[in-house]
Amino acid sequence: MLSFHGQRYLVTGVLNEDSIAWHTARRLQQAGAEVLLTGFGRSRRITEAAAAGLPTPPEVLELDVTRPGDFTRLAEELDKRWGAVDGVLHAIASAPEDAISGNFLTTGPEDAAFAFRTAAYSLHSLTTALTPLLSADGRRGSVVGLDFDSSAAWPGYDWMGVGKAALGAVCRYLALYLGPAGIRVNLVAAGPVETVAGRGIGTFDRIADRWEAEAPLGWDRTDTERLTGPILFLLSDLASTVTGEIVHADGGMHAVHMGWGAVPAGGEAAGGGGRRPAAPHPATKETTR
Repeated sequence: MLSFHGQRYLVTGVLNEDSIAWHTARRLQQAGAEVLLTGFGRSRRITEAAAAGLPTPPEVLELDVTRPGDFTRLAEELDKRWGAVDGVLHAIASAPEDAISGNFLTTGPEDAAFAFRTAAYSLHSLTTALTPLLSADGRRGSVVGLDFDSSAAWPGYDWMGVGKAALGAVCRYLALYLGPAGIRVNLVAAGPVETVAGRGIGTFDRIADRWEAEAPLGWDRTDTERLTGPILFLLSDLASTVTGEIVHADGGMHAVHMGWGAVPAGGEAAGGGGRRPAAPHPATKETTR
């Protein structure tokens, strides 16, 4: 296991114990890191309840990404508590109902802008607010954001997909301008998993079904914890030369147009047969068409 002993990390986006952010916070603590979470408004109580389930229940600091003043107050609080930050997980995205689940053509500009602001611009706001702490005392801090494949249009993902496409561009520009300070900014594009955010998309099951049928390495929508590996890698010194990157933790789905599940029964496939190879995880479904 990677060691994060003595390091300090801010983890955003924890809603419950099914979230990628919660599992990341748990793994960081198990590896010796000190962790603080963020939450906001009434949902902050939900985050605090989830925090109680971590090995060492961390405090939850206020952060509403639609309030610019919250970023300043968060940076001041972290400076007072820690004086420096080794890394940040940005796991924040939200979109109004009118901006997702098949409403793309009728979405108004305010709802589209809200999706962009929370999914993409918030990465810029959070990273720039914490830049002095990420580079304090000669640190070369790491920022990792959660992404979803935006190289194609996914039914129902709609303006959240547009926001995620913008997130990739924001990541690259942050990497460009913060590289001289030693700060790395990367994204992990995860496949569909059953989280609160994922279930907010009306076509989630349709998308997840295809992933489980066709991803070359197989897929299990219920296995959130496995996604923490690439995040921890990017937060660690092992990725000291990596910035502006999108690491796909999606079973290889981004790399194919027609996966193993699209091979007809009895058809030919590379490696012989026509059968999908055994999945590397016991919970991954076997599917043939």
